[in-house]
Amino acid sequence: MTRRGKVVLSTATAAIAAAGLWSWAASGHEVKADSPAAAAPATTTPAAPAAVPPSPKPTDDGRIPGLDAAARKRIPAESRQVLVVTGRGADSSDSTAVLYTRAEDSRLWRPGPSWPAHNAAHGWTPDHHYGDLRSPEGVFTLTGAGGKLAFPDAKLPYDHNGSFIASGSGVEGEPLAGAFDYVIGIDYNRVPGTSPLDPRRPLGAKKGGGVWLHVDHDGPTQGCVSLKPNVMRTLLRTLDPKLKPVVVMGPASARNHR
Repeated sequence: MTRRGKVVLSTATAAIAAAGLWSWAASGHEVKADSPAAAAPATTTPAAPAAVPPSPKPTDDGRIPGLDAAARKRIPAESRQVLVVTGRGADSSDSTAVLYTRAEDSRLWRPGPSWPAHNAAHGWTPDHHYGDLRSPEGVFTLTGAGGKLAFPDAKLPYDHNGSFIASGSGVEGEPLAGAFDYVIGIDYNRVPGTSPLDPRRPLGAKKGGGVWLHVDHDGPTQGCVSLKPNVMRTLLRTLDPKLKPVVVMGPASARNHR
């Protein structure tokens, strides 16, 4: 979520924070409620609708376009679903997401629609740290989901949990309510296969954590990737642990995805 918004935690989540286990974005986001922007009134100017990028076409060799050899090697051989999130630039919070799939007996990756998305307020980094307001670049598995709202059609393990609560205003004055209705955990500095609320950070708290795919609130995030509600529902219905889904994320200018 946004750094300057305010996140309201449930009793269970607040207990985690009090125990010292809460690292950046255990609910997705570090928040400083005493920052100047926190007291600023929300804007009343309606945001212009985001342009929907055209869907990409398969390349002649069947490869996912825009990825170099290093990024392709990091995609597990058994993966048949790859969500590619491409930032507009190294310091931009605007990005595009495309889900690529391939049949079990084929090497041809086929793209789905292009979806507008947001990433962190300061853009991207290959060396993410707590509170840097940048999304981590890389190739990460997708193994767990959850949300405030029930979603019985989810293929990934889904934690329907009242602790997924956000309120207040974001960096640009946008309301945060509903941002955690649907969440998919990105396996950056977290224990794969657990709930997105799991506070454990294998790389340590300084490396941040709780980087999610979640519902877009029409503004930049702290480190997560946000997509429209209908897109999150599509991903929850589509991403299948049997197909070993991963996300490849980073700016278009740095597609090596270290």
